[in-house]
Amino acid sequence: MIAIFGKTVNPKNIIFIEEILTQLKRHGLKYVMDEAYAKLLTEDHGCQIDGDTYKDFDEVRTETEVLFSLGGDGTILDAITFIKDTETPILGINFGRLGFLANVGTDQIQEAIDVVAKGKYLIDKRSLIELDCNKPIFRDFPYALNEMTVQRKDQSSMITVHTYLNGELLNEYWADGLIISTPTGSTGYSLSCGGPIIYPTSGNFVLTPIAPHNLNVRPIIVSDDVVLSFEVTGRGNSFLCTLDSRFEKIDSSFELAVKKAAFGVRLVRLTDMNFISSLKNKLNWGMDQRN
Repeated sequence: MIAIFGKTVNPKNIIFIEEILTQLKRHGLKYVMDEAYAKLLTEDHGCQIDGDTYKDFDEVRTETEVLFSLGGDGTILDAITFIKDTETPILGINFGRLGFLANVGTDQIQEAIDVVAKGKYLIDKRSLIELDCNKPIFRDFPYALNEMTVQRKDQSSMITVHTYLNGELLNEYWADGLIISTPTGSTGYSLSCGGPIIYPTSGNFVLTPIAPHNLNVRPIIVSDDVVLSFEVTGRGNSFLCTLDSRFEKIDSSFELAVKKAAFGVRLVRLTDMNFISSLKNKLNWGMDQRN
């Protein structure tokens, strides 16, 4: 059975959603759809849904072979908070722009469903960050696929992030913030702040400062079998802590720690797609731009 998940509906994508449902029916694949997403499609856009709906993924987790995430990379990040620790494979069909995680284009819908129907897809296993804190924070799902950050909030002055590796002081970052990225997240926010690209299975974290005061402070790569802990100080009374696209306000009394989660995320890819081809196609990595 296929579970379908989405968050928003752009009218220009209705034709692709209908194609997905048609192809699933053609292959005899039963599907269930997120209740809120189905409501958007039927009530706001007049789509015909002939599958069942679910409100909580626990209702269908044991029967689901693959979850289809319809949208962009942000939709996949939302889907992960929905399926939690089930490790249900996720196939991301890209209705967004870059689509680094949601790497199946709308022109590949038929091919992707053919592969899923035949069970010939490949699985990329991705690690997660787990956040621990001395106070309640992100109680529903304290995990992130891309990164955890601490950063200043509503103030012009920088903050200080006291950073410890297995209890030993690693550095005191005077900066606008600090990004702790997984290999998957290394091509996102961390990269835009000067961090390196990390191969997905490398088993590392990347610590990338955001606009550091000291120019000799550079990103550092550490093994993901360590525990990183943080204390944040600054002139302001509050700061931001983020897990992927989610955020909560914290203050200097919050003691944060991150480690590799005990479970991961399984992303479906087609046989002719891989991380290197995504770098080349999405980021123009290694291409000679000279004319």
